[in-house]
Amino acid sequence: MGWHEELLIGFDLETTGTDPAESRIVTAAVVETKGAEVVASRHWLADPGIPIPAEAAAIHGITSERAAAQGRPAAEVVEEIAAVLAGHWSVGVPVVAYNAAFDLSLLAAELRRHGLTPLSGRLSGARTGPVVDPYTIDRAVDRYRKGRRTLEAVCREYGVVLDGAHEAGADALGAVRVARAIALRHPRIAETDLWELHRDQVRWYGEWAAGYQKWLRRQGQEDAVVDGTWPVR
Repeated sequence: MGWHEELLIGFDLETTGTDPAESRIVTAAVVETKGAEVVASRHWLADPGIPIPAEAAAIHGITSERAAAQGRPAAEVVEEIAAVLAGHWSVGVPVVAYNAAFDLSLLAAELRRHGLTPLSGRLSGARTGPVVDPYTIDRAVDRYRKGRRTLEAVCREYGVVLDGAHEAGADALGAVRVARAIALRHPRIAETDLWELHRDQVRWYGEWAAGYQKWLRRQGQEDAVVDGTWPVR
């Protein structure tokens, strides 16, 4: 059948900003799916402990006031998310995250911030994964396609309906459905062992980062550095 027809765990964060080292979690979702249909889900709203910038609130709809009034303590939320993901990984179930290097790096930073056990410390062999990142896979299998690679744009490319973009549950499910659609379009992806696919993504992301860094430097940004580490910086 291939991994794309088995249990897949969608994961997404909505945050206070775009820097995974400094931003904080506002909302999160972990969505269990089979055949791209939801069988279970968990959702979190955190009080990030810092003001949510207006531009971030405009994207995901959560204001500082709402987070402070309704959100749970950030440390509790971060611990629960990490425990849920580690639980799935411990039995070999893949986590699907669109642009996983952002979400998982931000989660790792939050774990450090709150003095909690890192993802690698929760797993046998300290291997975080397997991870399926449709953002990274799509760039590898359709390298020269023009246009944006946002989740919304890639959903359109693969005929996936995305209901409620920038809501964590919707984006997590959208990521799973895009991953499945990529596997259906590209049989070699569907037939690849999950850990082999994980290693492929490590290489593909590194190659993309190196190429993008060279391009930026050719454009005059001589000191540009693009981190090629995947899935956790």
